Amino acid sequence: MKPEKPLPVLNSLHRIVVSLPCAGGTDSAVACKKGGVFLYWMDTGELEDEAIFFEYYKAMSRERQRKVDSFLLRKDQRLSLGAGILMDQGLSAWGLRERETKVSYREKGKPYLPHYPQIHFNLSHSGSRALAVFAGVENGCDIEQVQKADLDLAERFFTPGEYEFIAGQQESTRRDEAFTRLWTLKESFLKAVGAGLALSLDAFEITISSEGKIVLCRRSKEAQVLAPGEFVFREYQLEGYCAAVCFWKEMGRTENRGCPDVSGNKRKVEGMAENEGIDHRRNS
Repeated sequence: MKPEKPLPVLNSLHRIVVSLPCAGGTDSAVACKKGGVFLYWMDTGELEDEAIFFEYYKAMSRERQRKVDSFLLRKDQRLSLGAGILMDQGLSAWGLRERETKVSYREKGKPYLPHYPQIHFNLSHSGSRALAVFAGVENGCDIEQVQKADLDLAERFFTPGEYEFIAGQQESTRRDEAFTRLWTLKESFLKAVGAGLALSLDAFEITISSEGKIVLCRRSKEAQVLAPGEFVFREYQLEGYCAAVCFWKEMGRTENRGCPDVSGNKRKVEGMAENEGIDHRRNS
C-alpha cells in the first residue's frame, strides 16, 4: 500500500495543554486519554496558497468539504477548512482522523461524536483565525475580534450588572475589550450547555473581578435546570481577539445557595474565531 503523502506544514498551527482544577483542588493537566484538555488555533491566512488549500481540502471528510463548498467567499471557505484541520488535529490525539470520524448534532445543534462519547469538542472561527478545544468533559469555545462596545445591545440583552461592568470602563478601548470578553464568555457557556435559544443571555450573569476571577450566577429557573453543576472558564487574549473556553466540569445537582464561584484565568497567547456548534447568532 502506497504511504500517504505528508501534508504541508502549517507554521501558525499551535496546541497548548489547558490545566483544570482537579478534585483535590490542585491545578494540573490530565493525560489526554483520561480527560486532558487541549486548545488548538491557527491563522487561516496560510491557506491563501491554493496548493496548500487543495491538499488539506482533499484530506477532509466529505461533510467538511460540503461545508467548505457552501461558502461563496474564499475567506469563509478558508475559515471552514481551518476548523476541519483543527478537528483533525484534535482527533489525532486519540488516534483518530477527521475524515473517518462521524459527527452528529444534538436537538439544539451542538456537535458530538456518537462513537466516541468520551471525547468532547467545540470549534470556532472568525477573522482569519480558527480555534478548537478538546476535553474529557462537555465544553464550549468562542473567539471574537475585539469590537466596538455596543452599549444599546448590552443594555437590552445582558444583565444590569454586565451592562454596568462595560459602561463603567473609563476608556473606550477598555469598554470595547470588556464587551468582547463578556460576549465570548457568555457564548462559551451557552455552547458548553448546548441549550440553544432555550437560555436567554440575561438568564445568567458573568462577573469578572479586578483580579480576573470569573463568577457565574444562574439568574433564572431555566438556567438552574438546564445548567446544573460546576463550570470552569479560561480566557485568552490573542492579538486583537478575545477568546473564552467553558468546561462543564461536573454535571451534578446545583444547590440554590446563590451564585457559585468558578475559577477563571486570563492568558495572553501569541497567535490565535465565527462559531461552529451552538451560537445564538448563527451556526457555521
